[in-house]
Parts: sequence; structure tokens; C-alpha cells
Amino acid sequence: MPHLPAIDADSPTTAAGQVLASGHCSVSSLRYATIVADPPWAYKSKMAANGFGYRDKDGNRIMGTAMKAAPMPYPTMSVDEIAALPVRELAEDDSHLYLWTTQAFLRDTYRVLDAWGFRQGALLVWSKPPMGVVGTYVCSVEFCIFARRGSLEAKRRQIGTCYQWPRTKHSAKPEAFQDMVESVSPGPYLELFARRQRLGWHTWGNESLCHVDLHSSQNS
Repeated sequence: MPHLPAIDADSPTTAAGQVLASGHCSVSSLRYATIVADPPWAYKSKMAANGFGYRDKDGNRIMGTAMKAAPMPYPTMSVDEIAALPVRELAEDDSHLYLWTTQAFLRDTYRVLDAWGFRQGALLVWSKPPMGVVGTYVCSVEFCIFARRGSLEAKRRQIGTCYQWPRTKHSAKPEAFQDMVESVSPGPYLELFARRQRLGWHTWGNESLCHVDLHSSQNS
């Protein structure tokens, strides 16, 4: 998962998601034809609530409340917090959205699409070597929902919806995916929860420049 931009340490709000979903979000005046988003879903909380466990880096099985309490390497957000982000105001009336999700949050992701004002176009699948031992069927894929708003015409037709890209560092998405997005969907481009800069893209994330403002100052 990508990271959230750092929140002012003097803020009385300690959860980044609470700030982002506070209703005081301000956004850039620029609107984007294509948006890629990889939200920090609260994966461990979801799995703990469903009675699943996983193994930590030392091979120890963690379940239930212990799993939920185990530290994540980045702040997470609830589904309501993600849905409350002002993506509607960032997107052109005719635009494309690529929204990353996991098996555990697949149903919730459609609620986020509705909140952001997009309709599903296609379900893209990233097939990769399995890692972990969660569930009866160990999941070895991630999903990215291609969604539409209005009637933006694609640059070209892409054949196939399943891709075998190698893993990179933890939770990072393949650059080949972004290459594909650029070849199919027109700009201007915005990546939310970005892990790095990419030429020709605006970004928002605590590992990248923030070209849009998704939360207002606590002093405003």
C-alpha cells in the first residue's frame, strides 16, 4: 500500500484518515482526465474482524485482536474515509479512474466508486507469485478497477485484463502498469497515494510531491 502525506504534528487529530475525511478538504484548481489511486485499505483490521490470521516475518501466526494491533508500515484509512476524499472535484467531467484494491475489499471498492462519481468499466488483475498463508485459497492477485466518468475516449483498445508483472518493493505497483495507463487513457494525469514521482504526472503522497491538497491546514 502507498503512504499518506504526513500530518502536522501539532494537529489535535492523530489519525490521518480523520483529517482527510473531515469535510474541510481543499483541492487544486486543475482537473484531471486520468486518476490512479492505491488507497491504504485497513487490511489487518478487516482480516481480524473476519477471523483470519497471517504469519509475521518470523513465521509466527497472528490472529484476532493481536493481528489488528500489529503495526503496519504506513497509516491506513477506513472505507468511509477513503470514500470521503474529494476525488469528484479533482476529476474532469469526462475522465478515467484506476482504483487499486484487494480481495478483502473488493465489494467495498464499488461503494468508493459510487462516492467518487465513477462507474465500473473493467476489472484488471495483477497476477503475481503467492506470498502468505491467509484463507483457504491463498490469494496471488491484486485488482485494479478501471472506471469511467462521462464519455472520455480511450487512446487505444487494450487486449486482455490479466497481467503477470513481477513483485517490487512492499506494496509498490509495477511501472509497467503506469506505462499501460498512459498508452490507453489521456492526460492530464494524477496519482493519489503515490510512492514516487513519475514524469508527466501530478502526485499526492508522503513519498512524493503533493500537487493537490486533500486536507486543509489545522490553522485555517
